[in-house]
Amino acid sequence: MGSLFGKHKKVSRVTEHDKAVLQLKQQRDKIKQYQKKIVTSLENERQLAKKLLQDGRKEKAKLLLKKKRFMEQMLEKTDGQLTNLERMTHDIEYAQIEIQVVEGLKVGNESLKKLHQMLSVDEIERIMDETQEGIEKQKEIDDLLSGQLTAEDDEAVLAELEALEAEEEAKAVLGLPSVPVEDMGEPAKVGLPDIADREPPRKVKKEARRQEEALVAS
Repeated sequence: MGSLFGKHKKVSRVTEHDKAVLQLKQQRDKIKQYQKKIVTSLENERQLAKKLLQDGRKEKAKLLLKKKRFMEQMLEKTDGQLTNLERMTHDIEYAQIEIQVVEGLKVGNESLKKLHQMLSVDEIERIMDETQEGIEKQKEIDDLLSGQLTAEDDEAVLAELEALEAEEEAKAVLGLPSVPVEDMGEPAKVGLPDIADREPPRKVKKEARRQEEALVAS
């Protein structure tokens, strides 16, 4: 018993509009069946009237044709009724579609309003400003890292490089042994690589001469 009362009754998804459409379609089907019946009767009445004329029963045939004419008028009326039922069915079904569209638009508008509340105009402007600042800052960093220097910067770098070279040359000169004055013969080999036996380049000769002048001056 508990299981019987514990079951929940299923909620029907059939609406009143669905029931109305179903009834209209049922009436439409009944009218179509009635029309088929009338068409069959009209053909039978026509054939019977023809036979009565052949038998010489003209008045009987005339009365039968009047009945046939009345049935034809009924058939025309059912055509009008059928058209009205089909139009009504179509209108109800289309109205249901319109309701669904309106409900969808309503939900969409509510969602759009919530989104607009989350992002105000001031908030959007602030985000855009911060984004632009970030882009400009990143560009500055990229310019620094990419080594984009002006002509003045290049001259300053070269001057600093020459100063470092001169400093290193001076340290090298101060660290060389004294050159003997009395014996200017063939210099002794000091274990330099084979390349030292070749004629030194012009720059090396110039550097050697500068070192000798520095030793004499000292």
